[in-house]
Amino acid sequence: MGRRVYVELVAKRMLIAVVLLLVVSFGVFSLIYIAPGSAIRILIGPRPVTPQLIHYLEAEYHLDKPFFVQYFYYLKGVVKFNFGTSIATSQPVSEMIDSAAPITIFLGIFAFILTLVAGVGIGMAAAVKQRTNVDRSIVGLAVFGVSAPAFATGFLLLYIFSVKLGWFPIFGAGSGFTDRLWHFVLPAVALAISGSALVVKLTRAGMINALDQDFVTFARARGLTQRRVLFGYALRNALVPVISSGGVILAYVLTGAVLVEVTFNIPGLGSMLVSAVDSKDVTVIQAVALLFAALIIFVNLLTDVLYMVVDPRIRMGSSEA
Repeated sequence: MGRRVYVELVAKRMLIAVVLLLVVSFGVFSLIYIAPGSAIRILIGPRPVTPQLIHYLEAEYHLDKPFFVQYFYYLKGVVKFNFGTSIATSQPVSEMIDSAAPITIFLGIFAFILTLVAGVGIGMAAAVKQRTNVDRSIVGLAVFGVSAPAFATGFLLLYIFSVKLGWFPIFGAGSGFTDRLWHFVLPAVALAISGSALVVKLTRAGMINALDQDFVTFARARGLTQRRVLFGYALRNALVPVISSGGVILAYVLTGAVLVEVTFNIPGLGSMLVSAVDSKDVTVIQAVALLFAALIIFVNLLTDVLYMVVDPRIRMGSSEA
């Protein structure tokens, strides 16, 4: 019965994710029609207008068809990873994404790992030392971290550790895993400083609540070490709210990467999106916006599944209902 409920819940989350993605794709597709001016004029961009070009764009984007028919063809192309051609560079948008997406994903995963490791570790320290100067200092730093924009923190880190001290590269994405990791230390730290503040708050509150529970008292009465009690009993329960907020944290990291990539001159999806906005390259804006939305929806779906795995009460509650 429990497995059946689990499968039903996962299927329901997947259905919701698909519906959300369809809604987002429709909104993204509508960008070209919401923008002022004709769709043909927007797609032509800075290129000279010729009858051949107009005929090509009408055929390529099915502009001579009704609106919903055009959306159907757009959705059909998206499923095949065909987002059209860039207005500014005349390159296939899918090729541009192929070269930029791995860079942004690498940076996002790196920053996400730093956010979780630092946030959970510092939050545990604050909970163990609650109501002491250590706890108050950590809470104060967390408030500062959540108030500091990632791009502003990035400028500060860049000035101190790259310009003044020369410890890290000033710009670029590097080549190879080790070199790229070295180039992304400062951008990832800039993103993690802001993102880890939420993790610190959630971990601290969860750990304080878990340490007051009877099962922790019983574990200590059995003579288990402090390390075993903290990591084996208290932390597992404290991580439930952290995991449930994992999608929000990763979404923050990905969206924050847009300005951080510009700050550190990293040729990822963020820099590509900013350049597309500057040049009014609607096809690239559509593709990147849809890709970010798909990533965030997928991460939230994965978060829901992990939440049910970590906290069996979700499945038990649904079964009883």
